Amino acid sequence: MARFFVAASNIFGGVAYISGRDAEHMRVLRLREGEIVVVCDGKGTDYKCRVSKAGGADMEAEIIGSEPSAGEPTVSCRVYAAFPKGDKAETIVQKCVELGASAVVFFPSERCVSKPSAAALIKKTERWRLIAEEAAKQSGRGVIPEVSAAASFEAAISEAARAELCMFFYEGGGDISIKDALAVKCADIKTVSVITGPEGGFEPCEVEAAREAGALVTSMGSRILRCETAPLCALTSVMLMTGNL
Repeated sequence: MARFFVAASNIFGGVAYISGRDAEHMRVLRLREGEIVVVCDGKGTDYKCRVSKAGGADMEAEIIGSEPSAGEPTVSCRVYAAFPKGDKAETIVQKCVELGASAVVFFPSERCVSKPSAAALIKKTERWRLIAEEAAKQSGRGVIPEVSAAASFEAAISEAARAELCMFFYEGGGDISIKDALAVKCADIKTVSVITGPEGGFEPCEVEAAREAGALVTSMGSRILRCETAPLCALTSVMLMTGNL
């Protein structure tokens, strides 16, 4: 069944009003009046709808039922990843959204190969947000996770440390394993942050800064993971240990 995100302000009076790219997508799918679609308000509610107006620039769908989105995890996990080179950020965004991340935040780090300019970052962020929206549709999410870039390493760490559990993954070895960190903390937590590094890893001074900010310096084991693999490993572990996989 086709799935679309529509702003909550465009769902009222028992009707979902669809325009822009989603209306174009409906035309591409050749959806006709009477066909059933799912419209999500981006706030965790799915509406089962019957298309009542099709074919034009704007489309309408009559609401015939609603329910909480089944694709939202019970824990909010924000993924913080150092800027990777090439198009790896796109893979990170897509897969993290599919796996249940509530947000993906990229940040600069000492050993980052990629150091995008402000102008380039604006374009990249727009692209990442489109990827997040498509991944949210494909995976049945009830919200479109936020995708952004922190201004500095310090800003990212400070924000991440607000979570009930903040894990800073260090390839040089941590104070605790990911398994033990989650076994101790995962029972009652609702907010988690995971922080992973760039291709060259973290500088020792960055590890100490994270520790001082309140993050748990954590190990993923004896193997060195690629910078696009580490966020997915961390997020998957969180989802598994909190009962969301």
